Amino acid sequence: MIEVHELTKMFGATAAVEGVSFRLDPGVVTGFIGPNGAGKSTTMRMMVGLDRPTSGHCHIDGRPYRELDAPLRMVGAHIDAESIYPARSARNHLRVLAHTHGIPDRRVDEVLELVGLANVANKRVRDFSLGMRQRLGLASALLGDPAALLLDEPVNGLDPDGIIWIRSLLRSFASEGRAVLVSSHLMGELAQTADRLIVLGRGRVLADATVDELISRYATQSTRVRTDRSEDLGTVLRTRGAVVLQRPDGTLEITGMAAREIAMLANRHDILLYENTTVPASLEDAYLALTQGHARHTAEGALA
Repeated sequence: MIEVHELTKMFGATAAVEGVSFRLDPGVVTGFIGPNGAGKSTTMRMMVGLDRPTSGHCHIDGRPYRELDAPLRMVGAHIDAESIYPARSARNHLRVLAHTHGIPDRRVDEVLELVGLANVANKRVRDFSLGMRQRLGLASALLGDPAALLLDEPVNGLDPDGIIWIRSLLRSFASEGRAVLVSSHLMGELAQTADRLIVLGRGRVLADATVDELISRYATQSTRVRTDRSEDLGTVLRTRGAVVLQRPDGTLEITGMAAREIAMLANRHDILLYENTTVPASLEDAYLALTQGHARHTAEGALA
């Protein structure tokens, strides 16, 4: 089990992370989300000893990462795809890591095959695309067959097939009773992958809940309507208390009123509807509602 307790990181007078606490349980994929500058990467770096916290701690089975006897076997971390020495081949990069833990070369070949890099194993990392470097970073994280994975934006640079592959890999990893923490800005992908979400904003935890709980708490179901009398229908609906937003293409997005009631009012006023579709609430809607006003739009983005 991984426990983060009141982690705080100050950069001068700026709190990149402030009082962040959560727990990662075996068998659970936890999504880590928030605007740029929310503190996600800084938190993950502190969890594996790359940054020293100003206060608070992260314990992995009761001990800090730096005190683990064989950290690669406990926690596999992929924090920065650009941190790999570019002059080494993919195989040699992994062999160096394996040597620190007494991991045999056959395991190096296994993870290269697993992440789809076996055919470029002897190619220098400097010649890799971003997607290939992401796969190599994931191979590094998997090398020690760890009990937990910490992955920061692992799908950046991957094509759609690669994103689907990552999703399947993480679900399979968790199904074996291991813990996963993965950050991403792809809400639709996390909705299909994560069991639980931790939302950060300006260095603080805004929410810690399942995907369904977040959607039910913060997102609102809407109705999409098309008609050649958008202005007339909008006026009718607003007088009944609905919130009506007109899109540039003339489509109306309506909240606060069910599709059935909209149809009845339109019929009563002889307004023909070409479309009257209920749009389910989404994780993206919940995320935007929850994080509104919590984005950092300055150089603080470097504190992500």
